[in-house]
Amino acid sequence: MEKKKRIRTAAIIIAAVIVSLCLLDVATRLCVPKYMSGALDGAFIAEYYDEVLPHDVLFVGDCEVFSNISPVALWREYGITSFVRGSAQQLIWQSYYLLEEMLAHETPKTVVFNVLSLKYNEPQKEAYNRIALDGMKLSRYKLAAVESSMLQGQRDADTGEVVNESLLSYVFPLLRYHSRWSSLTSDDVKYMYGRDKVTHNGYYMRVDANGVSPDELPAVRPLDDYTFGSTAMEYLDKMVTLCESHGVELILMKAPSLVPHWYDEYEAQVEAYASAHGLRYINVLEAADDIGIDYETDTFDRGMHMNLSGAEKVTDYVGGILSDEFGIPDRRGDEKYASVWAEKEKFYDDMIAAQQKELAELGHLVHFGAVG
Repeated sequence: MEKKKRIRTAAIIIAAVIVSLCLLDVATRLCVPKYMSGALDGAFIAEYYDEVLPHDVLFVGDCEVFSNISPVALWREYGITSFVRGSAQQLIWQSYYLLEEMLAHETPKTVVFNVLSLKYNEPQKEAYNRIALDGMKLSRYKLAAVESSMLQGQRDADTGEVVNESLLSYVFPLLRYHSRWSSLTSDDVKYMYGRDKVTHNGYYMRVDANGVSPDELPAVRPLDDYTFGSTAMEYLDKMVTLCESHGVELILMKAPSLVPHWYDEYEAQVEAYASAHGLRYINVLEAADDIGIDYETDTFDRGMHMNLSGAEKVTDYVGGILSDEFGIPDRRGDEKYASVWAEKEKFYDDMIAAQQKELAELGHLVHFGAVG
């Protein structure tokens, strides 16, 4: 009798634990942001885990990669398989740990890192930390990225408030997002157990145009110090070492964005670093005129990010270098790849048609989702 009682008690405890964990999972899935409407940025990082085939090229970096490089266009023109692991204002240590995570699962021919984030030497904004890191699967790479990114007694660059982030809130997101309970929307219910795909292998598509003439840009503000910080350069060194250890070519890239301003002093440091480490540096900003970038038609937010027409020009230019200089193979003749990428092409074309239709119906600029 006593034994049966103990078994019954243990069963009740186990059942209670299981029910509690299930309720915790449901509450977490309900309360975390879904990024399925409005600002879509927070959905980008997790989409990498849906991939079924490896990639010959991986891109990492901030909005200058996810809005400027189109893997579908790269496939169509050159047969190159690629993925863009980008996020808004992605800091270099975040790029590093995202890359370390990817290289634990695949070995590309090349990695392309966009250099704009070298200007940041310390964490900036909790919101952008969340956009970059919440979508990562729990692993040692995510924990290291969080540890490197958390604001600890620092002022958030957006709000100006002193912020103290905790590692535990990234492991258990409900600790951070429980207050959303009172402002949940239908999206929070609809996307609890799955989300729509919003990028094309990491590329964020915008077909609308909101151009700018170079003479309309604000005056360039001089800086007190143009030197890249020690932390940023330390992680660039780590990225070089990481790629070397995996036998992967590292390429540095600067996208053709007019805003924020890319100072000559920044450019000189990247050129010197690339030369010292034997790296290829692709400055698409400098080549913009040669490849036909028109900032009055090829950007959707007055020079910060390329729209579809601009991104496809950038992609064609970068793809030519990847193909000609690095010998990245053309896999269009491989049925294993061709069938998968045919589906990606259809999704790409369908989204182009949908966005063009929306533009035509509204007859003016359409806001398809915010980017950083």
